[in-house]
Amino acid sequence: MLRPLQQQFNKASYPDLLIGLDQPDDAAVYRLSDRLAIVQTVDFFTPVVDDPYAFGAIAAANALSDVYAMGGEVLFALNIAALPDNLPPEVTSEIFRGGAEKVAEAGAVIAGGHTIRDQEPKYGLCVTGIVDPAQATTKGGARPGDLLVLTKPLGVGVVTTAIKRDLATEDEIAAATASMLRLNRNAAHVARQVGARAVTDITGYGLLGHALEMANSAGVCFRFSWSALPFLPGALKHGQDWVFPGGATSNAQAYQAQVQFDQPLEEWQRMMLFDPETSGGLLIAVHAARADQLLEALRLGGDDACLVGEVIPGSGIVVAT
Repeated sequence: MLRPLQQQFNKASYPDLLIGLDQPDDAAVYRLSDRLAIVQTVDFFTPVVDDPYAFGAIAAANALSDVYAMGGEVLFALNIAALPDNLPPEVTSEIFRGGAEKVAEAGAVIAGGHTIRDQEPKYGLCVTGIVDPAQATTKGGARPGDLLVLTKPLGVGVVTTAIKRDLATEDEIAAATASMLRLNRNAAHVARQVGARAVTDITGYGLLGHALEMANSAGVCFRFSWSALPFLPGALKHGQDWVFPGGATSNAQAYQAQVQFDQPLEEWQRMMLFDPETSGGLLIAVHAARADQLLEALRLGGDDACLVGEVIPGSGIVVAT
């Protein structure tokens, strides 16, 4: 089904569809004028934490992130929910309250939505934003010599799996929840201000899956330093105990052929880089001369940003020391 859609909805047929299925990115971008374009995205998933308010807020932050990855601002969002008949009304209310308050934090509003019945709760948003087409940050702009900056620690997948198995400590749960709740709004503003070459948000495909999308789109190679990568409290411990979600294995199978490990890493360490994230940070490719400015501005704004790698000629991903 995807190939016919790609052929039907392409730039030749729809010149104002600047970003869509012909060159997939974090969100669709449709030009309204020379200075204004609509950014459109949708995302929803099952609970990753036990608290219904936090679940709603995390799902909202995750959905909003695609607009920020494109360099845009959020206008409004629509709720998307699938809820069991026997879910207590107060739980449903808290999920929606969490989503609404996170959208309000983004300076936007919930403008409606749609709910269906389902046996397992699911919640998310359809998000509408705006961007100046000339300032949109896509996946494919990285160039050799650029440096790679990550704005949040990794390891959400293993920690949330540990939560489901009653293996996570309260401190680990609190740290993972706080990271997932943090909007990528400030990071997107800063990336745009310093002229970031390319941006994506790290979510279900894990660090290496999303990095490969960037590298392949630009025709370059991304080289990461394992020792420079930040991880959530408890993430490495749970990874070593092989507390991985199923998505980590799926990601490894899909992407590992394009990844070269230049240092000996244990299998669990490699798997950490395929761990699916929820509401992860932005991966930003920036000109080397502006990297320090980017890092300083991100940290001043409260983002836990780290320099994690560089862009080099070639293809695929290299993981070094």
